[in-house]
Amino acid sequence: MIKYREILRLHSQEVTQRGIASSCGHSRNTIREIIRRAEEKSIQWPIEKEVTDLDLQTILFPEKKLPSDHRRKPDGEYVHKELAKSGVTLSLLWDEYSLQCRASDEIPYSYRQFCRFYNDYARKTKATMRIKRKPGEHMEVDWAGKTMHLTNNLTGEEIPVYIFVSTLPCSQYSYVEGFLSMDIESWITAHIHAFEYYGGVTRIIVPDNLKTGVTKSSRTDPIINQSYQEMAEYYQTTIIPARVRQPKDKASVEGNVGHISTWIIASLRNEKFFSLVELNKAIREKLDVVNTKSFQKRKGNRQEAFLEEEKFALIPLPHSPYEIASWAKTVVQPDYHVKIDNNYYSVPYDYIKCTVDVRVTRNIVEVFYKNIRIASHKRSNKSGGDFNTIPDHMPKDHRKYASFDREFILEWGASTGPSTLLTIERILESYPTEKQGLKSTYALMKLADKYSIERIETACERVLSYTPRPKLKSIQTILKTGHDKLPLEDTGKQINTQKNDNAYGFTRGAAYYGGKNNDN
Repeated sequence: MIKYREILRLHSQEVTQRGIASSCGHSRNTIREIIRRAEEKSIQWPIEKEVTDLDLQTILFPEKKLPSDHRRKPDGEYVHKELAKSGVTLSLLWDEYSLQCRASDEIPYSYRQFCRFYNDYARKTKATMRIKRKPGEHMEVDWAGKTMHLTNNLTGEEIPVYIFVSTLPCSQYSYVEGFLSMDIESWITAHIHAFEYYGGVTRIIVPDNLKTGVTKSSRTDPIINQSYQEMAEYYQTTIIPARVRQPKDKASVEGNVGHISTWIIASLRNEKFFSLVELNKAIREKLDVVNTKSFQKRKGNRQEAFLEEEKFALIPLPHSPYEIASWAKTVVQPDYHVKIDNNYYSVPYDYIKCTVDVRVTRNIVEVFYKNIRIASHKRSNKSGGDFNTIPDHMPKDHRKYASFDREFILEWGASTGPSTLLTIERILESYPTEKQGLKSTYALMKLADKYSIERIETACERVLSYTPRPKLKSIQTILKTGHDKLPLEDTGKQINTQKNDNAYGFTRGAAYYGGKNNDN
C-alpha cells in the first residue's frame, strides 16, 4: 500500500521529491503524481487521523475503486467435478477455460494462477484435492509387515494372523482384515471383501510384486497369477503391479500400513483372541475409528471424503460375488478322463494325452485346451472314485455300448427287420438274466458291422425256420458259411414268425426211443 499520509506530510515540510521517494520507498513518478492530484483536490497537510491511506487513495485515485482484477474467475465447483472424470487434467480444464474467456472477450488467469485458485478452493471447501489421484481410479493393496496372533484355547500356543490392508489414495479410505494364511485364496478373498466394504470397484488395483498375485515380476510385462487375473476380469478392473523397489508407486498403502500398525495392531496388543471371527470384529471396530478420525491438515475425515468425493466414481459391483477358482495342469488319460480330487471328469476323446488346464470352483470343474473350454462338469461331492462322463465325449463305439439296453436293442432289431426283432426277443427270453441276453444281442448287432444289415435279417429268417430258440452261434455259422445266400427249400418249411407254444421245440415220439417193435 502506498504511504499517502507520509508523502503529504513530508511534502508539507518542503522535503524534495527525491528525498520523499527515498524515505517512503516509492518511485519519484509516483510521488509526483500524488502531489499533483493532491493540489488538484486541494488536499493539504495536516489531515485528520481518521483518514487512512486507503481513504486517500479513493479520493486521489477514484479509478482504483474499480476491481483491479478484471479477469474471469474459474468455477471451482465445476473444476472439482470435472477432475473426477477419467483422463481430465487441470491443464485440459485451463485450456478450455481460456478459450471460453477469449470467446467472451474476458481475460483468463494464467495456468499457474488457475492451479493456485483451485488448490485454495479445494482446501477450503472440499476434503480432497483431485490433482495427483482421481476418485475411484486406484486401490493400493498389501500385507502389513507386522502380524497379530490368535491364542489356542487348549495349548495356549500363538497362531500368527496376517493383516491385509487396502487404501483408496484419493480419500485415504482403508479396509483391513486378518487371515491365517497369505495364499492366493486368502489374497483374492481379501479383495472381494474390500470391494464389498467400499461398495464398488476401482479401475486399477496396485499390488506389490508378491508371489501370491504376481507370478513373474517385470518392469514392462509382469505375469499375473491366473486366478488373480480372472478375479480382476470378473470385476472389470485392471491389475498394475508396483515397480520393484519403488514404494512411491503405492505410497498411500505404505503410509497407511504404518498408521494401521499403530492404531489397530498396536492398540490391540494387550487383548487375546481365540478365533479369527473375534479378531476381525475387533479390527473392524478399530478401523471405523481410524476412518472417522479427522484429518490433521484439512477439513473432514477419510469416511466423509470417501462418501462425498469418491464413492460415486467406483465401478458398480456385479450381482453376485466372484467365486474363487483354482487352476491346475494335467494330462488327459487314455480313458478320456482327467483326475481332480480323486474323482474323474470326461473330456472329448480327441484330447487323449493332451496337456490341459483345469479350473476348479466350489461347484464347477472346467477343462481348457489352449484357452478354449472343451468340457464343463458339476463338481462331485463324493470323496473319491466317482466318474462323471458325458456321452458326447465318448468314441462312437463306447457311446453305443454305454447307451445299450433292452429298448435300444429292440429298436435296432425293429429297424433291421421282423426276423431280426423276433430273434432278439427269443434270445433275451432264453437267458436267466437280462444282462446276459443283452451281451449276446450286442454281439449280434456287432455282426452288422462285419456283414450287412440285409444279411443279418436273412440269417435270422433262416435260423428261425430251423428252430424257435435261435442261438447267436447258429447265426454266426450261417453268415460265415454263406447259407443265408442260398434259397430256402420248398419242402413245406416255413418261416416260424410266431412264438411256438412248445417251449421245448420239436419232440420225438416214444416209438423213436422204444427200439424195434415186437408184434409177438
